[in-house]
This record gives sequence, structure tokens and C-alpha cells, in this order.
Amino acid sequence: MEIEIVSKKENELLDRTEITFKAVHAKEGTPQREAVREKLASMMKATKERVIVDSMDSAFGKMETVGYAKVYKTKDAAMKFEREYVLVRNKLKEKVKVEKKAAATPPPGKPAVVAPARSVEKAPEKPAEKPAEKHAEKHGEKHAEKPAEKHAEKKA
Repeated sequence: MEIEIVSKKENELLDRTEITFKAVHAKEGTPQREAVREKLASMMKATKERVIVDSMDSAFGKMETVGYAKVYKTKDAAMKFEREYVLVRNKLKEKVKVEKKAAATPPPGKPAVVAPARSVEKAPEKPAEKPAEKHAEKHGEKHAEKPAEKHAEKKA
């Protein structure tokens, strides 16, 4: 894997150097974040702890990855300014696991309070209707009367 630095910018306010890089990895998969950090650290003459790889993007079928990294002047500055999930990705911080609380169990000696069961009332069922009756209800009685009126007018 070969890494080429495309652009480098000093950010004095945040005590870091921002780097855009291109990694060419012929006949290999997308490089691991750790391997890229090591190469960038050696190129920038910094320790691996101070290098943070923010993003890496590879296009399908191409054997190159374009990425964005930051090299901090101190590890403390990196820990202060970087977002927590980026630090976790770069293995500078452990992921904090949030444990879900189990259902509240009553203390021993006290019986569990159970809510009374509700009685479910069913709506009275209607007798099955014929499709013609449904149609007549839906569209009113006008449609049912019209054919009879037409026959009466024709006979007269």
C-alpha cells in the first residue's frame, strides 16, 4: 500500500494538521484504519496516538482509497477536540456499553402487584349481507328505482 498526501493544512486553533490522502492498494482490499494510521504517522514524523483517521472512501472496482486524517500536536489535544465515536474507531478510547435495565422486580418479601385483567367486550356481529344489499346501501335507493321507472315510461 502506498499513501500519497494530496493536501496538508495547519489548523493552529485546534493544534492539528489536517491531511487529505490517497492510498493506492493494488491487488489488496481496502486498507485497515490501523495500517493507514501507522503509515501516516511515519510520513508525518508523529506518534500513532496523535494520528486520527476521520474518513476513508473507496470506489467500487478502483484500487485506491481517498481519506481525511488529522495529526494533533499532543494526544491530549486529540482527546479534547475529537468526537467520541471517532476516538473509538481509532482505538484511542473504549466504547462505553450502556446496559439496559431489566424489568423492575419487587424486593424479596413483598408480593408482586399485578394489574387486574380487563374484560374485553365484543361488538355485536351483524348478519351477513348480500352484495346487492351492500351496493344499494352504499349508493342509495335511487339506482334501484331507476330501472323500474324506465320500464314504466317505455310501456306508456
